[in-house]
Order: sequence, then C-alpha cells, then structure tokens
Amino acid sequence: MELRRDIFQAIADPTRRAILSLVAFHAMTPGAIAENFSSSRQTISKHIQILTECQLLTQQQTGREIFYHFNPDKMKEVADWLLPFQQMWEDRFAKLENIMDKYKTQ
Repeated sequence: MELRRDIFQAIADPTRRAILSLVAFHAMTPGAIAENFSSSRQTISKHIQILTECQLLTQQQTGREIFYHFNPDKMKEVADWLLPFQQMWEDRFAKLENIMDKYKTQ
C-alpha cells in the first residue's frame, strides 16, 4: 500500500511553510533554499521532498540544476477547502459586532 503525503501535515511544519514562502516569489535550487535555514541540507531536502510529494512544489530541470517552483493551484485547493470555515467565522464575527454596536448605543 502506497502512503500518500497529507497536504495539511505538510503545511503544518513551520520550516515547510517558510520554504513555500521563499519559493512563492521565485524558483530556487535546493542549495539556494537551504542557505536560508540553519538546518542541514539533508533536512531541507527532506522538507522539499515532502512538499514535492504533496505537489505544493514542482521541479524543473535546467541544465544540471533543478529548480523548485511554487504550485499555486495546489494551494488553491487548500484555500477552497477552508473557504466555508472562513465564511462561517466572518458571519459569527459580524453578528458579534452587531451585538456590541447595540450595547454601545444604549
């Protein structure tokens, strides 16, 4: 049985979120990514592997270099899943704000 990486577990890790933030601005090689962290290159490579398995990063080979790109389509899946929850909380905050406004005017 093949294990699939869970995208939510992948983005739960602060180092992986930091990697996504770096790569979101421009494609980077593993070495360039690793330079931004105090962890070993091997540790950063493992994080990159997990993000790639979840399809949050894609690879492109240019000559001898591999560049990692952010995959916004995959992140949109996460945003789409979160949307109903966001709307629910916005509705609740709006109701709370209305209640607070009533007490301010009294």
